[in-house]
Amino acid sequence: MTLTQLEIFSLVAELRGFTLAAHRLGISQSAVSHAMKSLEQELGVELLRRHQSSVELSDIGQQLLLRARAMLGLANTLRQEAADARGMKTGTLRIGSFGPTSSIKLLPKILHRFRQAHPGIEVHIDEGPDRQVTQWLEERRIDVGFVVLPQERFDTFALIEDQMVALLALDHPLATRSAVSLKDLCDDPFVLTQAGSSELVSRLFMAAGLQPNIRYRCSQLLSTLDTVSRGDAITIVAEGSLPDDPTPRYVRKPLLPVVQRQIGLAVLDQRQSSPAARAFIELATRLNHQ
Repeated sequence: MTLTQLEIFSLVAELRGFTLAAHRLGISQSAVSHAMKSLEQELGVELLRRHQSSVELSDIGQQLLLRARAMLGLANTLRQEAADARGMKTGTLRIGSFGPTSSIKLLPKILHRFRQAHPGIEVHIDEGPDRQVTQWLEERRIDVGFVVLPQERFDTFALIEDQMVALLALDHPLATRSAVSLKDLCDDPFVLTQAGSSELVSRLFMAAGLQPNIRYRCSQLLSTLDTVSRGDAITIVAEGSLPDDPTPRYVRKPLLPVVQRQIGLAVLDQRQSSPAARAFIELATRLNHQ
């Protein structure tokens, strides 16, 4: 068993296909197939079920994938520590990001400074909903991820804090209020943004024993803002995720009581984090606590 076989196995599992994995790795499909066949023969189990146009993991394949990613993560850390001894001139850093707050307002500034300090580190960025970032951390698909705190299952580092706000159309009856309660927001059609803090919004209503009238679900914040601006629905989002628009077609109202949201970085285990991940966290923390 080699690390190369485990890397190919992990990528085939992620992309659900030999062709896509071969293209990503820059090798032939036959080389991918040979590597997987050799690994299965060595382990004596079927890791992948082949179909005409895709592959899927067997039950034992799903179990071993987590082990494989853990081994690959450790190998990456070893490489990083060796690179660190040489001045961290090479290596890879995999970052998970969600929504406009981290992808647009936090990550660019941090990444710009990080690349200035460590130009030889190759950075991979995966974007998805906040719950997917935590899943990627657990699966070891990323080294560090932006998350909504608290996250007790990870080692975390706080960066910024903002508040949740209600968004209403300009002519909405509640638009003249100085603040609104969750109960005020239960009657109108509600749009939930999947890309941002949808889990937090759902937990807010659940904790209050309330049920919003969810009529729309949007994968992107811009679609949510358009839905609200047309007067089709209302919503709750994090204030820090809103674009810098001098003439928005909606009004924002703080919640009563105020609901704070804290954004930070998370790693699965700080003790096993690579030097590149630790350097990224240190830089991000310093930039946002100045």
